[in-house]
Amino acid sequence: MSILKLLQGAQNGQGLGQLASQFGLPEDKANQLAGMLAPAIGQATKKRAEAGGLGDVLGAFKGEDQAALFDDATQAASHDGQEKGAQFLEKILGGRDQAQELANEAATRAGADSAAVQKFLPALAAMAQGGLQKQMPDSQIDGMLSQSQSSGGGGLMGLVGGLLGGNKSAGGGMDMSMLNTLLDADGDGSVMDDVLDKFMKR
Repeated sequence: MSILKLLQGAQNGQGLGQLASQFGLPEDKANQLAGMLAPAIGQATKKRAEAGGLGDVLGAFKGEDQAALFDDATQAASHDGQEKGAQFLEKILGGRDQAQELANEAATRAGADSAAVQKFLPALAAMAQGGLQKQMPDSQIDGMLSQSQSSGGGGLMGLVGGLLGGNKSAGGGMDMSMLNTLLDADGDGSVMDDVLDKFMKR
C-alpha cells in the first residue's frame, strides 16, 4: 500500500474529502492534488533516506499520538496539525521554501487556489505521518533506529539498502519491506517526479 492509497482509505474513504472541506477545496481538486502530492512526499522521503537521513525520516513517524492526524481530518487541518506536517516537509525537502514551491507547482497543475494548497499540503503531510505511524508502531521504529545506531554507519547504510531495494538489511535481518512499500512513489506514477529534484534542497 502506497502513501496515496493509505490516504485514500483514511476515515473509511472520507478523509481526503473532509480535509478538502477544511480549506474550501472541491473534493475532485483535493483528489487530484493528493494524486500528485502524496507520491511526491513518498519519493522525497525515499531520496532523503538514501542521502543518509533515514534516522530523521523514522523519527518523524514516531509518536503514537500522531495517529489522530490520520483518523480525524480536523486535527490534520488544525494549526498544530499543519505545523507538524510543515516540519515533516521541511525535513524531507530541506526547507519550508521548497515545500511552498512544491505546493505552488501542484496548484498550477491542478488549477487550484495556491493559497488553499499552501495549507492543504502540510495538512496532507500530517495525515500521511499519522497513517504511516499507524502502519509502523513506535516499537518497530525504535528497533530500526537501535539497529542503525548500534551498527554505526554501515548499519545505517544497510537499513537504507533494505529500504530502497530489498526486504532485509545487511546488518541482521530487520524487515524493511513495509516501509519500502509505503514509500514507493514510482508505482503511483506521480506527475511531480520530473520537478521534485528541483524543489529538494541537498
